[in-house]
Amino acid sequence: MSIPSESTWWFVVWMGLLGSLGALLPACLVLFIPDSWRHRAMPYLLSYATGTMLATAIIGLIPEALERITIYEVGISVLAGLVLFFILEWAVIWRHAHGDASDDGHHQHDHAAGMAKKTGMLVLIGDAVHNCADGIAIGAACAASPGLGLVTTLAVLGHEVPQELSDFTILLSSGFSRWKAFFWNTLSGLGTLVGVVAAYGWLGYAEAIVPYALSVAAASFLYIGLADLVPGLHSRVSRAKGAWQFAMMIAGMVTIAALTMIPH
Repeated sequence: MSIPSESTWWFVVWMGLLGSLGALLPACLVLFIPDSWRHRAMPYLLSYATGTMLATAIIGLIPEALERITIYEVGISVLAGLVLFFILEWAVIWRHAHGDASDDGHHQHDHAAGMAKKTGMLVLIGDAVHNCADGIAIGAACAASPGLGLVTTLAVLGHEVPQELSDFTILLSSGFSRWKAFFWNTLSGLGTLVGVVAAYGWLGYAEAIVPYALSVAAASFLYIGLADLVPGLHSRVSRAKGAWQFAMMIAGMVTIAALTMIPH
C-alpha cells in the first residue's frame, strides 16, 4: 500500500473536522435560546430527541450493521451494549447512593444532580462511539476517492445535525451548563476525526470494527431512549401537552427516517 501524500492527509483531516464540528455548529444554537424559552420548550425538545434516538438506533445503525455482519453478531453486540450501559448507569447510581449514606441532609442536592447527569454521561459515551463509526465510514470513502469522501461526509453531516441537537437538549436537561454541554459535546464529536484518521491509516483493521461499533452505539441510544427519556414523558401533563409531546417524538422519528433514505 502506497503512503498517502501530505496533501491527501490534509484533505482527510478536513473531512473529519467537517463531519464532526460541522454538525455541532448549527445544533449548538439551542445553547443561545433564552432560559425562559428553553425551559418551556424543553419537554417538546426532549420528545423530539427521544424520537431521533430511537429511530437512529432501529432504522439507522442496526440495518447498517446488518449489511456487514450476521444478525446473530448484531444481536449479541446490541445485547452486550445494553448490559454495558446498564452497568455504567448502575455504577453512577451506586456511587451517588453510597455518598449520600454518610450524610443524607448534606448530599441530598448533590445526589439529585448526580442522578440527572448520569443520562448526560451515557449520551456522551454513546455519541462518541457513534461518531467514531461515522469517521471510519468517511475515512474508508476518502481512501476510495476524494469525491466519494466528500459525498459521504456531507451525508454524515446531514444526519448528525438533528442528532447533535438532541444531544445538546439532553445534556442541558441533565443539568449541564451551556458551556459544559458545548465542551463535552465537542469533545465527543471529535470521535469522528479519530475514526477518519484511523480508517484512512489502518483501513483493513478499522473497517472490521465498524459494524460492532454501530451495534453498541445503537444499544446506547435504545437504552437512553427507553430507560431514561420515555419514562420522563409519562409524567402528568395535560392531554393537549401530551399530544404535542407525542407529535414531536413522531417528528423526530420521521426526520431520521427521511435522512436514512439519503445514500451514504
